[in-house]
Amino acid sequence: MLQIITADPLFGLVLTILIFMIGVRINEIFHKPWTNPLLFSTVLIILVLVLAHIPYKNYYVGGSILNDLIGPSTVALGIPLYKTFHLMKHHARSITISIAIAALINTILTALAAKLFGLSRLASLSIFPKSVTTAMAMGISDKMHGVEQITVVVVVATGILTSVIGSPLLKLFKIKDPVAQGVALGGTGHAIGTGTAIELGKVQGAMAALSIGITGIMYVIFAPLVAHLILGY
Repeated sequence: MLQIITADPLFGLVLTILIFMIGVRINEIFHKPWTNPLLFSTVLIILVLVLAHIPYKNYYVGGSILNDLIGPSTVALGIPLYKTFHLMKHHARSITISIAIAALINTILTALAAKLFGLSRLASLSIFPKSVTTAMAMGISDKMHGVEQITVVVVVATGILTSVIGSPLLKLFKIKDPVAQGVALGGTGHAIGTGTAIELGKVQGAMAALSIGITGIMYVIFAPLVAHLILGY
């Protein structure tokens, strides 16, 4: 009976939405980094699946419906960009240069970490696009001959981590400029980080959305180059 229920597409869809709504409510009450709805939902869904012995493939039948919305939701981020176009135009040079430097440093550190921990060729190439939104990261991973499944896990983990510690770090380093906040969150945590940026303000959300595209372009340029120079792939 349980097998039949969990195999229904509505199971994964309803479970995800319900747990996320609970997470949002808990975050509204406590509003702490560790009560982040995405982190809460991820951990709780994993616990439900493990404790109830529900196969992930059963859950994903319905969960994949939400996953298919990643593309449209990313495109929808163009709306706040349009509304803050004057800021984008004014800060175009500084935004592009800062994201280029960040992407280069990020790829170098990723390569050095892979080398330090002795990761295999496939694993090393798969973790490079960790700060790029899922759709673009999978494309980069495929072109670099990585494993897309590993890439997706790393991308999601990076986004959640950015969402959890991004705002506290901005406060710690006293980064108050909305453009800088948006670029930092979007350029590191892609779509998930952009969600956090939107909570801070419209300008932050727009700049984060802009950073997603630019970061993706920079990773297309730097990731293969750094992988070749440092790892020899």
